[in-house]
Amino acid sequence: MSASSQPGHAIEAPLEVFEPLCSVFRKKLKAEGLKYTPERAQVLDTVLSFDGLFEADRVLETVRKSGFRVSKATVYRTIKLLQEAGIIQRALFDEEQTHYQVIYGKRANDSIIRMDTGQTIEIDVPELAALRDRICRERGLDPKGHRLTIFAVKPDGQASGA
Repeated sequence: MSASSQPGHAIEAPLEVFEPLCSVFRKKLKAEGLKYTPERAQVLDTVLSFDGLFEADRVLETVRKSGFRVSKATVYRTIKLLQEAGIIQRALFDEEQTHYQVIYGKRANDSIIRMDTGQTIEIDVPELAALRDRICRERGLDPKGHRLTIFAVKPDGQASGA
């Protein structure tokens, strides 16, 4: 008897099964006439290991630390292909750096970006997920995720804090 079916335990929602991301990525590469190389596989694995936002340079550094020889160009091209495959998306960017996040098969990544401090505050908005699901259902679509980013600053005269 599982914990969810024992008396006094809440019944958990059924697990949603997604197509393995390596399969999604392989299909994208095949459609482009490209191969699923060990370097591309390592970039995908690295990206999936991150929790939250990441930068391309962090991917490059992490892949190289794992012992793989990979060029900066390969990492950047692979990130572009992962975006086109719908696995990751550009999350936020400024003059200096673009940030990405995994979106395929993940829970929503909603956040507030403090423009005055650069701080990212993760938020949970269950009503938004319900709205997303309803909107997709009404259009015969299957939602795969969403992102809400609120850009905010402290009002003038208030102390700067979270």
